[in-house]
Order: sequence, then structure tokens, then C-alpha cells
Amino acid sequence: MYEYAIAWEWLAFAARWFHVVTAIAWIGSSFYFIALDLGLVKRPHLPPGAYGEEWQVHGGGFYHIQKYLVAPAQMPEHLTWFKYESYFTWLSGFLMLCIVYYGGADLFLIDRHVLDVSAPVAILISLVSLAVGWLVYDGLCKSPIGKNTWGLMAVLYVVLVFMAWGYTHLFTGRAAFLHLGAFTATIMSANVFMIIIPNQKIVVADLIAGRTPDPKYGQIAKQRSLHNNYLTLPVIFFMLSNHYPLAFGTEFNWVIAALVFLMGVTIRHWFNTTHARMGKPTWTWLVTVILFILIMWLSTVPKVLTGEKDANAVAPAFQQFAADAHFPAARQIISTRCSMCHAAEPAYEGIARPPKGVMLENDADMAMHAREIYIQAGRSQAMPPGNVTDVTPDERKLLVAWYESAINQGKQE
Repeated sequence: MYEYAIAWEWLAFAARWFHVVTAIAWIGSSFYFIALDLGLVKRPHLPPGAYGEEWQVHGGGFYHIQKYLVAPAQMPEHLTWFKYESYFTWLSGFLMLCIVYYGGADLFLIDRHVLDVSAPVAILISLVSLAVGWLVYDGLCKSPIGKNTWGLMAVLYVVLVFMAWGYTHLFTGRAAFLHLGAFTATIMSANVFMIIIPNQKIVVADLIAGRTPDPKYGQIAKQRSLHNNYLTLPVIFFMLSNHYPLAFGTEFNWVIAALVFLMGVTIRHWFNTTHARMGKPTWTWLVTVILFILIMWLSTVPKVLTGEKDANAVAPAFQQFAADAHFPAARQIISTRCSMCHAAEPAYEGIARPPKGVMLENDADMAMHAREIYIQAGRSQAMPPGNVTDVTPDERKLLVAWYESAINQGKQE
């Protein structure tokens, strides 16, 4: 059993590494071509059919790049296709989904306080949501709404916010954010696989056959590429969010997700406008900062929304946490709800080592990790995953009271 757990952990590490590498390749090429496309300049000397050109310098040399809006007059001898970066990013991401969330469904996917279902049912819900998401998105793009690019993006935003809310009512907070990223990434990769590349192949086939390609295929592909451009940054946020419980493990996590999508738009708008040489809309950074501050505010579950007081999480010497009057009750909660995993020899099935090396077996351990306990099990519901040990709301409040009381004592001393 121990060897199996170790092998499974290394498989997850390898899949994550592969996923990060392919994602860098896909996002890098995507951002590059968006910037290149927006920076093209029309000049009189361009050959027939050329839309614009760009001179660039990199790696000690100069590059002269021209773009044909539909296609060149003749088929080039060699074409470099940018598609496998997208395909392998999605495939490696799906592998990660299978290893971590499907393989550990009871721990990471299912929160029986949110939706009490079996692991097979939860996995089926996950798979169906990804497939249906693409069908709904593709249907909207091909509908009359799709003729208005910005109107379509507004409708898609509503769909994404609905999915954010929906996922938080189906899975754990961590799995909800991960699925929202997978939902969006599936749309992006399917755009490449189902629309952009097939349309380009139609144009290539027309060139080979001596036919004049229809410009509509390029226009459709460009619209889907624009969507991918604005969705990229939120996807990265959601994929990284599993390391930050204050994002996914709070009461207002779906609202946070909705604001993250808006931040993706404001950031990309600045870069797109700048690359198009249409000015520098610095207001977008102010809006982005305001949105991020609002997210931080929501993550702390402030008093105006929940009736709880805010906390100033400083890091005093750990001894005061063990001396606090609330500690005996907090110790009991941690011992019964947390220590089955956070121990030198975890008792929870499938856990070979204490997560992240954190052990909570004695008073010193608990006091040393008081801040992490406060954030992940008090202020958020990130721990335990799926609330598998049934931590009650009152117990979480007691952990908060323990930490904040010790903090206040430290300030007075």
C-alpha cells in the first residue's frame, strides 16, 4: 500500500510537470501571435493578398513577418502548425484531473455537506459538465448571437458565472475552481481542435486544389482565437488556486471566480490595445487592482457580510497560541479532525505521509502551525478536503477565536 501511494504521488508529479510545460508552450505561442497580429502594419509594397507586416528582433537576428488575411496565392513548401501545444495541454490536464480528483474523489472531489453522491456519480457529473459546456458554447457561437463578438462575450460571461456558482454547489471548493478552469480550458482547446485547425485545413485544401479560399473560415477562427485570448489568464488563476484556500474555500468563492474573469478581460485589454498601437489604457490596471482588493476582502468573510470580526494575521512567537485559554478546545478539534492525516504515520487510508510534511501530533506542532490551521480550517473550508472529518461551523469558529485571541494577547504584551 505504501509503495502504491508513493508511485501514485510521483505519477501525479510527472503529469503536473508535463501539464505546466505544455501550457507554457501553448500560452506563449498564443500570446505571441495575438501580439503579432495586433501589431501588423499595412504598407504599400506588400505583395497581393498580404494584410500587414512586422519587423522584430530577437536572439541576435531580425525577423520579417508578413500575414495573409485569407491565404497566399500559392501553397508554401512548408507550414508550421501550432496545434499540438493545445492538444497536449488539455490531455495532460485531463490526466491530472483523473489522477488527483477522480482517483481521490472521496478526498478532493466530493463534499458530502454540499452534495452527497458516490464517487462514480461525481465523476460522471464532472465529465458531462465539460462536454455540455463545449456544446453550449459552440451553439452560442454559431447562433445569431455569435454575429456580435462583444455581445457574445457578454453572454458567455453570464454562462461562466453560472458555472462558477453551479460547481460550488456540486463539489468541494477546491474541485469547483479546478473544474471551472477545466471547463474553460476545454472550450479553449476544443476551439483549436474543432474550429481553428479544421478551418485552416479547408483553406490549405482550397489552395492545393487551385480554388480561392473563402474568407469566412479565417473570420470564424479569429473570433474563437479572441475568446481564447481573454480566457487564458483566468484559467491560469483557477489552476493555481488549489494552493490558496482563501480563494476557493470561502463562502463567496463563486463571486471571486466571477471577478477573476473580469480581471482577465482588463489585463488582456491593456496588452491588446498596447500591441495594436492604439494607446495605453492605464485605467485597466486601476480596475484590476480594485477587483483584486475586492477579492481579498471577500476571501476574509468580513463582518458586514457574516457578522464575524476581521483578523490581522501576524506571526508572533508560537508559544502564546499554546497558552491561550481557547487552546484546550482547539487542541481537541485538531486532534480529532486533523491529526488522522497530519501525523508521522497517517491513519487515513491512502495517505502515506503527512500532507506537505505538516504534523499536528502535539501542542508544539499545533501552535507552530496555528496560522495555517486558522486560514485553511478556520477562515476557509479548505481543510479537511471535502470536510471528510465533519468539522462543524462552530468548531471552525472556535479555531478562529483561538487564533485571534492569541494574536490580540500578543499585541497587548
